Amino acid sequence: MRAKTTGGVVAVMIGLVVTGLAVGVPAPALAIAHGEDVAGGRYAFSALLSMTGLPAPDHGRRDSSCSGALIAATWVITAGHCFRDGDGERVGRTVAERTTVTVGRAEVGGDGGRESEVVAVHQSQTADVALVEIDPPIDDIEPLRVGVTPAGVGEVVRLTGFGLLDGLSGRPADRLQTGEFTVTGVGESTLSVAGLAPRADTSACAHDSGGPYFRAGPDGHAELVGVVSRGPTCPHEGDDVSARTDNLTGWISDTMDGKDGLLLGWGWGWWAALVVVCGSAVVLIVRLATARPSEAHADHAAARAQHPAPHDRGPAGYDRQQTGRRGAAAGPRTTVAGRGRTAAGRRHG
Repeated sequence: MRAKTTGGVVAVMIGLVVTGLAVGVPAPALAIAHGEDVAGGRYAFSALLSMTGLPAPDHGRRDSSCSGALIAATWVITAGHCFRDGDGERVGRTVAERTTVTVGRAEVGGDGGRESEVVAVHQSQTADVALVEIDPPIDDIEPLRVGVTPAGVGEVVRLTGFGLLDGLSGRPADRLQTGEFTVTGVGESTLSVAGLAPRADTSACAHDSGGPYFRAGPDGHAELVGVVSRGPTCPHEGDDVSARTDNLTGWISDTMDGKDGLLLGWGWGWWAALVVVCGSAVVLIVRLATARPSEAHADHAAARAQHPAPHDRGPAGYDRQQTGRRGAAAGPRTTVAGRGRTAAGRRHG
């Protein structure tokens, strides 16, 4: 079943988030403060997860939202803490009465894009990451590739999100926001990033949770390196924390279980290795193709003279190999049974 085109007005489901955390303890990141508007059609893989009818502490209902990215026709990646029960524990299921995903629409409440229902949630056991399965598929928007190499310290990455513009005033964004960040640290399951552009205090904010941090791959396609996880109240200078995704590709593939095509970005290191291998192969082919026949023949003759083949019956072959009595029994023949092969296993994060 294909996704339906959605139009009309989509309510901005932001709401105030009660964190209940002590002062100074980083809270879950909820939009991009001091970012900039994204033009229609750019970063179309960016996803808005809208949750209607979440359980509230007063036993009522509230609405909320998260950000994310389409990584395959029926899969969206986001933050694991976007799906928590009444006790604040991450759960592998939807919690709201209805959870939808909108992709390919930069303007909140605008026309165009695709909308789909969340039908399943899968939580990573090692990082603040969740995979969301959606139906119907969104198969006419190019998904974001998942990088397989970590971002490096000093590398510049980009973030997109539908969160608040200011965490203090609670002012929501009316369209997709973006900003550039510098990677300041790489942990076992996290990336630390700091605002770079358009300002030094550009930072993730409320409802940016799950928003994708991505870089430009060698072929120009964007590659996911992490998703928004937590940070101080926005805007602020200094670090935010994102969850790494490059070391989760094994889990992502296993979770998808062949249901959909996962696009992997191989990073600059893999491409550099491929270029070296291909370049060496080209040099070898050119050398073989341009070798003069006379030189090749002379080299072959010299090799035969130094190492005559056993089946060569000429005077420079068979007769000269007989170091013992003529007609002596030949020694036993030996054969090579074969070469063993080992399967190179992929590292799973």
